[in-house]
Amino acid sequence: MPTLDLRRLAREDSVDVAGEWAADDSLWDESGLSFAAPVRVDLVARETGSGEVVATGAVSTVLDRICRRCLKREEEALELDVALIWSDDVELRGDDGEIRALPDDTDDVDVGPAVREELILAVPAYTECDPDCKGLCPQCGTNWNEHSCDCSTDQRDPRWDALRELQSE
Repeated sequence: MPTLDLRRLAREDSVDVAGEWAADDSLWDESGLSFAAPVRVDLVARETGSGEVVATGAVSTVLDRICRRCLKREEEALELDVALIWSDDVELRGDDGEIRALPDDTDDVDVGPAVREELILAVPAYTECDPDCKGLCPQCGTNWNEHSCDCSTDQRDPRWDALRELQSE
């Protein structure tokens, strides 16, 4: 688990924070994310003159996603540039969560929760295996990318009949 050593940062101009979390690490529980590879982090942390700690760098992984049209499993590479900020000044830490609290009881900052949050916000809500994915037949479930079917697509939903009547007037 990558951590930022604040004691070392006090002695040096910058500190490298590098490491990875396994795809099945408990950090990802209930995040809605599924990974096909470990989540790798490479950061450089610096202390600002006003007491904040800023870590900038990259997070990379391979997401295990499902196409929203045809339900095919896809692996999607994700590389994310991040800037993480911690401060012990309560007034700087707002409700937006952009500036995180420095821990009072330890000299090691676990960067995991911040990386988790950045990943959750960066991952697109939906994925498609191909921009031209044809999807599945709503009647029989045939994957239209692989086969065609004889289902009728012009069946009318009776719930819209009243609206159709208004439109024809």
